[in-house]
Amino acid sequence: MPESKGRDHKASTYTPPRTSKAVEPNPTWWAPVFITLLVLGLLWIVVYYISEYKYPIGSIGVWNLGIGFVLLMGGFIMTMRWR
Repeated sequence: MPESKGRDHKASTYTPPRTSKAVEPNPTWWAPVFITLLVLGLLWIVVYYISEYKYPIGSIGVWNLGIGFVLLMGGFIMTMRWR
């Protein structure tokens, strides 16, 4: 039965690259800020629907949804960078 040639032992083996930067934890204010943004965005949208489109800012109309979603997305983006 023929034998496989296998690897050439003279070739260098793979070594993974070294990580030079250590992962630092987030500041203490990080978690309270993103939780506040998430809750505030959710409340903004809920108040807009419950008040039949009069509150939080009645004069801007549907843009209230935009403000609520921006707050939610800001909080969500912060959660992705949380360590």
